[in-house]
Amino acid sequence: MSLGDEHDGQTRTRLPEPGPGAGRPPARSSRSLIAVVGVVVLLVAAIALANRGDGTPDSPSSGANPDTPTRSTAPTAATGVRPVPGKNGLIPTGFARDEQGAQSAAANYAVALVSADILKPDHRAEIVRGLFTGQRVAEMEGKLNQAYNKDFLDKLGLDEHGNAAPGMTYVSRTAPVGTKVTQYGENAATVEVWCTGVFGTAGVSSTNPVTNDWFTMTLALRWADDDWKVDAFSQKEGPAPVNTDRTASDADAIAKAVQEFGGFTYAR
Repeated sequence: MSLGDEHDGQTRTRLPEPGPGAGRPPARSSRSLIAVVGVVVLLVAAIALANRGDGTPDSPSSGANPDTPTRSTAPTAATGVRPVPGKNGLIPTGFARDEQGAQSAAANYAVALVSADILKPDHRAEIVRGLFTGQRVAEMEGKLNQAYNKDFLDKLGLDEHGNAAPGMTYVSRTAPVGTKVTQYGENAATVEVWCTGVFGTAGVSSTNPVTNDWFTMTLALRWADDDWKVDAFSQKEGPAPVNTDRTASDADAIAKAVQEFGGFTYAR
């Protein structure tokens, strides 16, 4: 979901926009497996389309100061510092102008970029305007609208508004596991966010069952309008841990969990 970045990144919104990749899904028939792979291919293609520029892709670190050396960073750890004073609609705002603020912003933005809301036209516009620098808003709205068009939504089993069919629940929820600053300057930073998440459609007749994934999103941030904003982003698979042999929950349990458990505001 980089804007103008590498195509090895995926955006779940499958999300997992992305790629199959991750842990071992519960056993399923070959027909069901083929359907899942097909949906993943669609998502990867959409992300690549959204990231396609004018033929000269930007580097994920294009927003960072080229004179700033690559950093060796400490492991992510909680600091107890309050990350933001509030929210602007769906998006947290008011991040500190320091490395911790950049990490908090990147983690929250990664969650929004691969959420189920990014597939809903009305919410998508709000997300794009809340996350991206002013000069990238129109471009990103156009690219994402093209990538997540009606034909694409039809193939995911969603209507033109990004909603699942009656009795179905579309799931695309991401949880940041850690963040790493690779470049930092007063006006620009590049942050990697290691994530896991659940993606798919919960429902008895779903051909796109909910599965999990692990991926890393790289966000090039700029300081604009008194906050960190996204200038470019990309995704790649992993690092992924070994999966356990836990029994998968049924569709009803997954749908109920999504409805009853709210998401979080993430921060360092």
